Amino acid sequence: DGKLAAFHAATPGFTTSAADSSIKRYLAGGESHDWWFGGGHLFQVFLEPIYFGSPDSGHPIGILAVGYEIDASVTADVTRVASSGVAFGYEKNLVISTVPASQRALLARYVAQVADSDAGLREISLGEERFLTTSVRLSSRNAPQVTLTFLKSFDEATAFLQNIDRWIVAIGVAGVVAGSVLIFFVSTTFTNPLSRLVAGVQALERGDFAYPLDLRGSDEVSALTAAFQRMRQTLQDAQRRLLDAEQLATIGRMASTISHDLRHPLTAILAYAEFLAERDLTDVQRNDFFQEIRIAVNRLMDEINSLLGFSKQSDALRPAYGRADTVIDRAVKTVKALPEFESTVITFTEGQECVGWFDAAKLERAMLNLLFNAAEAVPAGSGTIDVSCRISHRGTEIRVADNGPGIPAEIGASLFQPFVSHGKEKGIGLGLTVVQNIMQQHHGEVCVESTGKDGTVFRLFFPAASSSDSARTA
Repeated sequence: DGKLAAFHAATPGFTTSAADSSIKRYLAGGESHDWWFGGGHLFQVFLEPIYFGSPDSGHPIGILAVGYEIDASVTADVTRVASSGVAFGYEKNLVISTVPASQRALLARYVAQVADSDAGLREISLGEERFLTTSVRLSSRNAPQVTLTFLKSFDEATAFLQNIDRWIVAIGVAGVVAGSVLIFFVSTTFTNPLSRLVAGVQALERGDFAYPLDLRGSDEVSALTAAFQRMRQTLQDAQRRLLDAEQLATIGRMASTISHDLRHPLTAILAYAEFLAERDLTDVQRNDFFQEIRIAVNRLMDEINSLLGFSKQSDALRPAYGRADTVIDRAVKTVKALPEFESTVITFTEGQECVGWFDAAKLERAMLNLLFNAAEAVPAGSGTIDVSCRISHRGTEIRVADNGPGIPAEIGASLFQPFVSHGKEKGIGLGLTVVQNIMQQHHGEVCVESTGKDGTVFRLFFPAASSSDSARTA
């Protein structure tokens, strides 16, 4: 008959009268699932008829209504699932929400508006905070309207994006810092030591054995640097021993050559001096002996002058702009004037005016040495020497060609080394060494352009240089 027989509510405020009116709404044609509201509380209720006997043939004796309140815990569960704020409304009343208390009055107005109109996506402002909202009707059409409103805060989304941006910036900064630390570590541990090691190798290539190396650490690069240091020290020691041995060998060759070349004229002087001691010599014989002694003394002077010229080869270069052909012509005339070379034909061919920057005294010394060598190499009576000079865009070229037998193969590789000589009656093998050093001082070169049974051609090359370049060389 619609009377409430028993009632129990765990939430204070929901009265018996509110439950009684809700039961009567069900009896008037409500559904087994309903929403009850009273005292500001909202419940989701499930109703089940009770029969005496089976539901099909039995007699109804009552209704059992069981439900739970939409409270803060339910709201929190829905918020967690929806990932947004929520609000439950009953008719035009705001029942419960997740928004702060300061925003509930404004939210209640919105819930009241939703009850009177269609609820789609909307943007609303609750104070200074903006939300994107949408509402869902939970109750049936015939029952009082119960709505669930979802609120997505733009400010929270903005704050979330800003937080992500901050994290990205922080991660980026951390990555840059970590990368910098890694680069510094790699640079300190590998790159810089390797760069210093490469610089040490390049310095060693230039002959610098004292380039400082960093031997700190115990890693592979430090071990490699230490091995290179040991190798460099070993190489320096070996080079020093080689130089010492070479110096001793040079001194030995020089002593042997000088003693050999000086012994002959000294022997001649001694012999003719003993002849002069005899009393029965005629004046003609005595003059002949004096002449032989004079020749031997001149040979000794030539040997001594060669040694003096070799000792002065490192004198400072004094270049000046002048005519090379004048210097060459003077050297040719000097050789022609010697009696022992009067049968040798020496010609000087000028292709054009030979001018350039050179030390005239040293150029003349180089030309005299080449001409003396050529004059001694050509056959007596039919020897010819041709000297030519020409200017190119690269510099000045001087050639000395003879018709001698050529350079022997056994001395070809060491031709410009000191005390190297072959088949010469005069000299101690320093002429070509002096020529090479003079050309190196001029930043030029001397080379054997060709040699064979038809003769030998030596080429001197002086690179083109401005006055400023020559001044710096001086």
